[in-house]
Amino acid sequence: MSFKSMIQDLRGDFGSISRKGFEVKFRNGMRSRSHRVVQDSTVVAIDALKQSCWANMPPELLRDVLIRIEESEGTWHSRKHVVACAGVCRSWREIMKEIVSTPEISSKLTFPISLKQPGPRGTLIQCFIKRNRSNQTYHLFLSLNQATNDDGKFLLAARRCRRPTCTDYIISLNAEDVSKASSTYIGKLRSNFLGTKFTVYDAQPPNTGARVTKCRSIKLVGMKQVSPRVPAGNYPVAHISYELNVLGSRGPRRMQCLMDAIPAAAVEPGGVAPTQTEFLPGSIDSFPSLPFFRSKSTRMDNFHAGPLTTDKEDLLVLKNKAPRWHEQLQCWCLNFNGRVTVASVKNFQLVASVDNGTGGQDNDDVILQFGKVGKDVFTMDYKYPISAFQAFAICLSSFDTKIACE
Repeated sequence: MSFKSMIQDLRGDFGSISRKGFEVKFRNGMRSRSHRVVQDSTVVAIDALKQSCWANMPPELLRDVLIRIEESEGTWHSRKHVVACAGVCRSWREIMKEIVSTPEISSKLTFPISLKQPGPRGTLIQCFIKRNRSNQTYHLFLSLNQATNDDGKFLLAARRCRRPTCTDYIISLNAEDVSKASSTYIGKLRSNFLGTKFTVYDAQPPNTGARVTKCRSIKLVGMKQVSPRVPAGNYPVAHISYELNVLGSRGPRRMQCLMDAIPAAAVEPGGVAPTQTEFLPGSIDSFPSLPFFRSKSTRMDNFHAGPLTTDKEDLLVLKNKAPRWHEQLQCWCLNFNGRVTVASVKNFQLVASVDNGTGGQDNDDVILQFGKVGKDVFTMDYKYPISAFQAFAICLSSFDTKIACE
């Protein structure tokens, strides 16, 4: 039996469950008016569910089927079938969460939580960003092939919001609803007045020792009250600074990123970076599932975390790779391996800054690269130990105007 017929059969079974449940509710409603007799309609729904052949499938057989589907679907668009299997029922979803590996191991982005997990160690995940100047939005897509005009898999969206003293970039999982009041809000990027310093905030704690920044007790966001007791908060995960160009010398921008949630040892062989395994509930009614209502052992279940780091000297620092001056072309050049085709001051490559005793950097392994390929199209490639969310936020800082840095 093909996978398509399996899904259609499931839809038929669950459709019959809902229809039977509705018929029983309707009949019970009519009886209650005349005889005041009420019958529990869930009994019929449970009986109909037990009659489904998929509900009675042995777990070993179900696991084998889902493993075969996951292994056969390597790339998008076909990988959406893996997500469809996880949406069938709770048992299917739990098995799929066990089968699907993190991007660090599989180099694949499958579920939304993959955007918060570090990328692969060996290769760069290739993405691209499309900018819409009219509404100040930025959309991140997963590249499906080497072309930059393909219909990529949508990953994240950001919207620029100018404030009197700063600029905010709200980041969301939903391209249609990019606001802090949305349930798909996952973080933001905030700049200072000059646009030379930025802070990346995560709406969820990136590790078990993360601390939320201080804020007012209640804020009005989109005419909705957002309380700090809701899991969505402001957890700083990165600080980005651009060096001031006081003398007006020629050259690209020079930047530095301090990753608050990633230890410096993560880039070394065997190093570990904190890895989120699931999103915390976003409902205000689910207080028992909040971090400060859980025990220490329960909080650890949501993270595969490395050693907790509090000393800034032990945190990962990313610096832009120094370009070389090309005499014939009369421009600064970096090797983007064909991923960047248009010269721009926004283009950069970030490498880990390693203290080798002389104050220099001796690591040439590119962790994040960003560059222009069209009028409003930019490529973004990243790898371990940063996530797609962190990489996207760092790249958004390059779009801000920086007169003092150029």
